[in-house]
Amino acid sequence: MTTNQKSEDNSAPLVITSGGNPQVKMLKTLERKKGRREQNAFLAEGARLIEEALSYSWEPVQIISSPEGMERSYVADLVSRAESQGAQSLLMHPRLLAQIARKDNPQTVLATFRPRTLSLKDVPAKDVKSGTLLALYQVRDPGNLGTILRTSDFANVNGVILIGDCCDAYSFEAVRASMGSLFAMPFYYASEDDFLAWKKSSGLTMTAASMNGKTPHHEVAYGDASIIIMGNEQSGLPDHFEAACDTLAHIPMRDGADSLNLATATALMVYAAWGSRGYAQ
Repeated sequence: MTTNQKSEDNSAPLVITSGGNPQVKMLKTLERKKGRREQNAFLAEGARLIEEALSYSWEPVQIISSPEGMERSYVADLVSRAESQGAQSLLMHPRLLAQIARKDNPQTVLATFRPRTLSLKDVPAKDVKSGTLLALYQVRDPGNLGTILRTSDFANVNGVILIGDCCDAYSFEAVRASMGSLFAMPFYYASEDDFLAWKKSSGLTMTAASMNGKTPHHEVAYGDASIIIMGNEQSGLPDHFEAACDTLAHIPMRDGADSLNLATATALMVYAAWGSRGYAQ
């Protein structure tokens, strides 16, 4: 099989048909964190996610579709828009799109984008004066992380702070689970020490969902601005993080129930905080 194949119209773009093509090999490496780091890029699948990324001015690297996909006007328009923002356009056989996306039935268009690395110094001053900032301590499940970003976007959270050794927000699973909110919701990286120092200097109160909590989550005095912090899926928050909190809250549950999924528990907490402010925009 040849690497590339021209259509009958010599003016048409080359169509990549071989898995041995260097572009295909490079794109396949994006499934792994090491590959994303080396390429300084990550994959977004589907028109909805790509539209969100471009709308929020994320830098596109490549946009990849099939000849069949380009017959759809919305895909052709999206490709043109990405090209105008500097993206390289590639056409590939649908089975190669499936290999890159690691899905049997991939979307008709994929794109790669440059990641962003924000730290606590990038948190806007206005986001410390009103509303909710969400902190996640060593969240390990990318599906949880993506879902939390999506919920945070929906619940008017100002931003998400990833503390310590969290999973990769740019993994296939996290990007998919976010449903595009990864591009809309600012997220910041912080070490444990830097976060605790920043929290102290910010003057913000901090509430944790904890098995040691005494106040029901919906009765916490969140105030005009506050931090909600959620712990690791298995071990929760370490003692020194709970000691840094102003309030330890508990989410009421029936007798005999075990625990909530982290993403679900986070949703209850951020909605309680937003609701305490009358769902102010």
